Amino acid sequence: MTKQDMRNALYSSFKNRAMMYYHIFDEMRKEIGEEKAEAIMKKAIYKRGLEIGKHLAQYGPDDLEGLKNAFLALDPDEGKMFSAEVLRCDAEGLDIKFHRCPLREAWQEAGLSDEETARICAIAARVDNGTFEGAGFEFFADTWRPEQGSCCFLHIRPGKIKLATEGTEITEFKNAD
Repeated sequence: MTKQDMRNALYSSFKNRAMMYYHIFDEMRKEIGEEKAEAIMKKAIYKRGLEIGKHLAQYGPDDLEGLKNAFLALDPDEGKMFSAEVLRCDAEGLDIKFHRCPLREAWQEAGLSDEETARICAIAARVDNGTFEGAGFEFFADTWRPEQGSCCFLHIRPGKIKLATEGTEITEFKNAD
């Protein structure tokens, strides 16, 4: 398999993930309503983020430089997939702007409206809440909206306590819902 074939497969897998999120959400909202479907999706995706966050917990609650380097190293395709730009990294905070998102691009290619795309972006972005909170940091995001043009803005702040990461299950966070 060539490098280009691997790159194509990688982007295809992200597109598949995006469309799975959308179709699961769409079927759930038909059955149980939009608000409940959104809440369930956000909770499940957040829990996946908590699992990811365990791998970054060594940087919590306040090693923002270490977190930045480790997180940016996760951006597939040598950083091209999300094209992250660090807007700030100091003792008080880490702010990252994504210039691309393969999930958003897939939803737009599929013909979702801007409103629908913004909603599913907010649902999918819960993985970031779980990831950074699970690593022991404070976190909030400005997810994609058509008026902002680009993609998400991630805002990571130092956490209040060092989380135990060995043999401890992290089960409760303030933003889980």
